[in-house]
Amino acid sequence: MPVVDVQPDELRRLTGHEEKSDEEFKDDLFALGLEFEGVTEDGAFQLEFGPDRLDRLSVEGVARSLRYQYGDARGVSVPKTNDPDWTIVVDESVPEERPYVTGAVVRGVDLDDAALDSLIQLQEKLHATMGRKRAKGAIGIHDLTMLKGDVLSAQSTGNSITYTGIEPDGDTFVALDSDEELTPAEVLEQHDTGRKYADLVSEYERYPAIYDEIGLFSFPPVINGRRTEVSTESRDLFVELTGTDQWTIDRMCNIICYALAARGATIEDIEVQYDEGTVVRPDFEVETKRVSHDRIETVLGVELEMDEVIDLFERSGLDANAELGEETVYEVSIPPYRVDVLHPLDLVDDVGRAYGFNELEPRYPDVGTVGQRHERSRLEDAARTALVGLGFEDLLNFHMISEEENYERMGIEPGSDVPASEASGNSPGRSSGGVLGGGEPTSITEPYSEDYTMLRTWVLPSLTMVLENNTHRAYPQDLAEIGHVAHRDDDENTRVSEARHVAAVLARHDATYEDAKARLATLCSDFGVELETPATEHPSFIPGRTAAVVIDGEEVGVVGEIHPKVIVEHDLELPVAGFEFDLSALQ
Repeated sequence: MPVVDVQPDELRRLTGHEEKSDEEFKDDLFALGLEFEGVTEDGAFQLEFGPDRLDRLSVEGVARSLRYQYGDARGVSVPKTNDPDWTIVVDESVPEERPYVTGAVVRGVDLDDAALDSLIQLQEKLHATMGRKRAKGAIGIHDLTMLKGDVLSAQSTGNSITYTGIEPDGDTFVALDSDEELTPAEVLEQHDTGRKYADLVSEYERYPAIYDEIGLFSFPPVINGRRTEVSTESRDLFVELTGTDQWTIDRMCNIICYALAARGATIEDIEVQYDEGTVVRPDFEVETKRVSHDRIETVLGVELEMDEVIDLFERSGLDANAELGEETVYEVSIPPYRVDVLHPLDLVDDVGRAYGFNELEPRYPDVGTVGQRHERSRLEDAARTALVGLGFEDLLNFHMISEEENYERMGIEPGSDVPASEASGNSPGRSSGGVLGGGEPTSITEPYSEDYTMLRTWVLPSLTMVLENNTHRAYPQDLAEIGHVAHRDDDENTRVSEARHVAAVLARHDATYEDAKARLATLCSDFGVELETPATEHPSFIPGRTAAVVIDGEEVGVVGEIHPKVIVEHDLELPVAGFEFDLSALQ
């Protein structure tokens, strides 16, 4: 989860509530869903929150939410913008891998040390979340007074800069934290920041670059030039963002503009000239979504008057108009900095927070049943207890993973599992001849992190990642996990086939197929099921040292010695044996 450092004195100044104590702020922030994690050496709160509310990645965004909570602000607020004086011309030579650009001019900002620190933190947190470590979107902030714009045309008095593509050994510039003129290729080789982000552009034939009349001043997404460096003396800023998705960089730009506007700055539009036409940015368009009154009451479990619901929306920074009919439906306006409102339930959540979740009275459900443990849970606990008894350390890993970890580093290909219609069961493990873990991925459409882009199709990649992170610990390491797996399956109503898998690894200098099979056989014996292990092949295991797991006549998994290429890929220096199969086979 993102952790943001927020100075309580800045909160007092930006909210206008000088009387608030630190403890009162902590309570108010917790009501917003921000958890207090500690205090830095200079007294700043460390706040952790879910990655949905990216507008709160700065003290300005947190203060704005508090002002709504206190009733000092209401409804949707959109900063007024001045007419454009600057244009970004997108040249046809821009790398096709990074074709989009957006931005804004910000004038009259008061950048003291606290404001500059907050701006830098916001920039880096947006890079890490929406920008996917700059791969999807990268932000450049420049001192406008150090830019000299080209004359756009004889009929225009405006200024222009150019987003273009250049040869790796093309023009030179002085990068931030450097005194030496370097080409972009030399920046990637010699500069610390260049080496850190070299992988983002190193495969491009031409590198992204932004020029003014003087020359190259920005090398996105890697580093800005020293000439336009922002300091506490800067009053007018030029904000530019480049990326692979226009919507993403536009929303990142909006969050920055709102944060600077909270400091008293004036936002000025810019024009972006693509071959297809010209667009005006920043994009402060207000979107709308609809939610019914009945759904709000049903989810929250309280009865609300229509005027009360509208009031709660306004106290959440939204606007709402009620449409009366067979049922009351609210058309809700969403401000440009909110990137998290994707579904009517997101609107219900805002109403609930404004109402106060602590104000909701708990009640027993109106059903005539007695709660008890699900049979699957009993089976899972029994299997977990048996694994611990066999000497395994029980783990609980994330169900989400990246495609690189799930497939590439394990040596398998997506879709190498057989279709569910040809399998002997619905589980990703019951694939009669297919590759365990090779199902089509259940991908996240807009992941906030490149480390978690899909639901894992099998559990062994998670265990090998743990081994990779534990090379500094003593061996042997015998690890096991019972966890959730999923893959795409169009025959399912949800288009996703889900199951629980049992997986285990033995990492030790003498780990063999026989060691893994012996523990697997003991586990099956404990549950009274018949185990067979006919020879098979799997890309993650050594040929000739691998067998299928067949329980009560049904193929449900694999057991064997992990392939050396997988071991080397994970920087392990000793043999690993393991197994994985479908938990339901033990019933």
